Amino acid sequence: MSETATAPTAPLRARAEIDLAALRANVRTLRALAPGAALMAVVKSDAYGHGALRCAREAVAAGASWLGTATPEEALALRADPELPADVRIMCWLWTPGGPWRQAVEAGLDVSVSGMWALREVVEAARAAGRPALVQLKADTGLGRNGCQPEDWPELVAEALRAQTAGLVRITGLWSHFACADEPGHPSITAQLTLFRELLAHAEEQGVRPEVRHIANSPATLTLPESHFDLVRTGIALYGISPSPELGAAADFGLRPVMTLAASLALVKHVPGGHGVSYGHHYVTPGRTTLGLVPVGYADGVPRHASGTGPVLIGGKWRTVAGRVAMDQFVVDLGGDEPEVGSEAVLFGPGDRGEPTAEDWAQAAGTIAYEIVTRIGTRVPRVYVNGEASGQEPGDGN
Repeated sequence: MSETATAPTAPLRARAEIDLAALRANVRTLRALAPGAALMAVVKSDAYGHGALRCAREAVAAGASWLGTATPEEALALRADPELPADVRIMCWLWTPGGPWRQAVEAGLDVSVSGMWALREVVEAARAAGRPALVQLKADTGLGRNGCQPEDWPELVAEALRAQTAGLVRITGLWSHFACADEPGHPSITAQLTLFRELLAHAEEQGVRPEVRHIANSPATLTLPESHFDLVRTGIALYGISPSPELGAAADFGLRPVMTLAASLALVKHVPGGHGVSYGHHYVTPGRTTLGLVPVGYADGVPRHASGTGPVLIGGKWRTVAGRVAMDQFVVDLGGDEPEVGSEAVLFGPGDRGEPTAEDWAQAAGTIAYEIVTRIGTRVPRVYVNGEASGQEPGDGN
């Protein structure tokens, strides 16, 4: 949740440029896709690697009325930010026994409850805090992860209502999460929606009057208007990345990638043919050539699984990682070209300058684009550009 300070006057080994204008535009696009629902900007995991505090401010300024996190610690850090409006709703859903329930209650966070143990702990926290907890009951409609099983739902609803009558909780939401919304036509989508409606109906028949009912994640927001209900939770789409190539590219939905990852070449040198490159010599130069050293590696979040396949734009040309990605660096074969030391190597960005995208890296590493952006580590400064919400200068890192 920390923000990265940068030194604008000094050249950077590497940087993750965060285009806040793109983020704001993505919020507006997503709101337009779900005009009848409020929008939750999900900023868990440091806003998928983009910087939670700054992205949260910009998302709220662009029209998001809710913020979502996984852990209560993430949510509490947001609530402590003086630049976020005091009335913005903040929800967190990943709890373990003994968590900071009382702090969450006192901070006015919306907390998710999936089972009786959690309801008991939040009720005790509310009693200690002397104020009701804001509780959202989560149902497992088929993801098989967090959430209350359907057969246990009546008990959870009944106990939550008893706690509400006692003034210890306020049931603010009923929600669930899709398993396969990123797979068009998957039969689980209809099955989950049907079950969710049944569980909603039961809770409402018992007297629950939720402020929000929600099940739509990014792919459902983009493609399943019948799932929008009162609130949509947008995560990866907020950052301009398609949740699934099967659904379409980001541009197909009017979204623009927010992060550009670049580094400065640390070395350019001539080597003969037959020269081994990086650990294990999995790449051997086919003839005399030039090698360029890119000073980022798997400690910075560059996936080792992209060894030999990861694409980089240098001097207007796509290059490929030569040999293994090491902890702090990797090598590209420049094919005889001789860019200056310090020249820019762009690993990924929006793609409109011919650079690779996060999706290109995901395909190279056999993973998803979510992981590519989220794993970029704290050694890489976030440089914010086109900021608006806090009135700070672009690139100041705050």
